[in-house]
Amino acid sequence: MRPTGSDPPGGAPPSGVRTVPPVPVVSTRIVLVRHGEALCNVTGVVGGRTGCTGLSPAGVREAEALRARLVGSGELAAAAAVYASVLPRALETAAIAAPGLRGMEAVPDCELCELHPGDADGLTWVEFADRYGGPDWDRHPDAVLAPGGESWTGFVRRVSTVLTATAARHRGELVVIFCHGGVVEASMEAFFPVAPGRGRLRLRTAHTSLTEWELGPDGWLLLRYNDAAHLAGVTP
Repeated sequence: MRPTGSDPPGGAPPSGVRTVPPVPVVSTRIVLVRHGEALCNVTGVVGGRTGCTGLSPAGVREAEALRARLVGSGELAAAAAVYASVLPRALETAAIAAPGLRGMEAVPDCELCELHPGDADGLTWVEFADRYGGPDWDRHPDAVLAPGGESWTGFVRRVSTVLTATAARHRGELVVIFCHGGVVEASMEAFFPVAPGRGRLRLRTAHTSLTEWELGPDGWLLLRYNDAAHLAGVTP
């Protein structure tokens, strides 16, 4: 095989054995940004549309640190579109970080929300446990969180669908999405071939961290996860 492009003189490893895939000619990049710390995180409230009341003071500082990073680095300035969950904590984070995205306003999309809690929305987690007990998603991922809410498998399916549709709508572009820790984990389960029965990944996704996916001709590739370097020195 004759070397082409940027391949070394001795040629590139065959695709079946190479550990670092080549950069595709056309790729779509999606950066998932978790929101800053929310008031519902601090108070222990189920944070759906009723329970979410926006960012905590610490969450605002985290979002401001993200903004300073993005303005200084310009790393996401080429974004063609910005989307966000409809929950206040995600929308507020997007609004604060907007100067680092050329001032682009996030388009809200409920499909990007955290797992829908149904009747548990707005309860404290103590009240939730007393009323519903709580499903064991590692054993029963099809169980709903509460009446009218989603199951874990339904949530992963929703996230996979919306991210795939977004990538198709913005082929060859960079898209930034302000969302939730659950959305980040669901993307991992959707785009990584996790063994059946393994259970959830139980990721510790930091507030305002960046997770970046690339969609090329060979499928989804994780470029970075939990990039929160901008939080160094931010007081809790």
